[in-house]
Amino acid sequence: MTTTTAVRPLAVTAEGVVTPAGIGLGALVDALGGRAAACADPQRLPGQEVLPEPVRLVEDLRLAEHVGRKGTRYLDRTTALGLVSSRLALRADPADDPAGTGVVVGTSAGSLRSIGEFARDTLVRDEPYLVDAATFPNTVMNCCAGQIAIWNGLRGVNATVAGGQLSSFHAVRYGRNAINAGQVGRVLLGGVEELCPQTAWGWRATRLLDPQVPIGEGCALFLVEDAEAATAAGRPAVAELLACEVESPGPVEARPPMAHRLARTVTRALQRSGVRPGDVSLVAPGATGLAGLDGAEQRAIRRTVGADTAQLRVKDVVGECFSANGALQLAAVLAHWRAHGPSGAVALLTALGPDGSAGCLVVRGSTGSPS
Repeated sequence: MTTTTAVRPLAVTAEGVVTPAGIGLGALVDALGGRAAACADPQRLPGQEVLPEPVRLVEDLRLAEHVGRKGTRYLDRTTALGLVSSRLALRADPADDPAGTGVVVGTSAGSLRSIGEFARDTLVRDEPYLVDAATFPNTVMNCCAGQIAIWNGLRGVNATVAGGQLSSFHAVRYGRNAINAGQVGRVLLGGVEELCPQTAWGWRATRLLDPQVPIGEGCALFLVEDAEAATAAGRPAVAELLACEVESPGPVEARPPMAHRLARTVTRALQRSGVRPGDVSLVAPGATGLAGLDGAEQRAIRRTVGADTAQLRVKDVVGECFSANGALQLAAVLAHWRAHGPSGAVALLTALGPDGSAGCLVVRGSTGSPS
C-alpha cells in the first residue's frame, strides 16, 4: 500500500507578472477577459531580426523605469524580465528580512540569445578573443537569479533550476525545500523565458509546436513562505501552493504512456493536498499545442478531475513560453480569481514535456484573495 505525506501549504503573498498582455497582473486580467489584446507584432521586438509568426511579446519593456538607468546597459532581455517582475512583487510586499529571503528562478538555459551571440562573436570576429567581455555574464544560466538578488539586496539562497517545460514547477519544489529546511523564511520564485530569433526559429524547426500556437515570452515571480508563518506575521495570502509533483522521464523502454504518468502525478498531488478530485474547479493545462502531448494531457485531466472541469488556457494570450509556462499558468489562475472568484477555490496546473517529464501543481485560492 502506497502512503503519501501531507504537504505544508506555501502562502503566496505577492506576485510580479510581465507578459505580452502588459506589465502587472491587472494587464493579464484584462487580456484573459478579452478587454485587451496581447502584443502580436514581431516588429515591436528590439532589433531587426525576422521572426516566424505568430508570436506574443512584451511591448515597451523599459527596465530603467523600474530600476533606474545606472548599471543596466549590458543587461539582457531575460534579466530585464526578471528584474521588472521582482520589483513588482517586492513593491507589493517588501522583503523585511533580506538575509532570509531567497531567489529561485526556473529557466531552460538562461538567455539563449546571449549565449548564441557571444558564441558567434568568437567565430566571426577578426580574432576569437575580440569579443565584448561585458556581455559574458549574460551567458551564464544563473545570471537572472543573481541580478535579482543583487538589485533587490536579497541575501538568502539563490538558485537557478533548469527543467525544460517543467522548470517553474521545479522552482516551486526547490523553494519549498529551502523553506522547510530552514535555509530561508521567504522565497521569490517563478520562471522566465525571453523571445528571441534563436528560440523562435528553434521551435518552428523542431515542429513540436502547432504552427497556430504563438511563441511567446514572459516572467512571473511569486513571494512565498510557509502559510502558518505568513498568518502569524499578519501577511495576507492571495493563494496557497499545495502539492507540486514532478516525474522525471526515466528510461524510454520502461516509460508508461504520458497520460498515465500525468494522471499518476495528479492523483498523488491531490492526495498530498487533502483535495478531492471534485473540489477542483479550474484546470490550467500547460501542454496546449505540443505535438503528441496536448491529447495525453487532456486524457489525464479527464481521468482525474473529469471532463467538465473548466479550463484556462493562458497560451491563448502569452503563447508558448517553455520554462516560464508553469509560472504563467499560476499567474493566469490568480488573474482569473481576481476577476471572477470565488476565494477558496482549488485549481490544478498540469504540464508535460517533450523529454517525457510530467508534473502538476495544486493551488488553493485564499479567503483573502482580491476580487
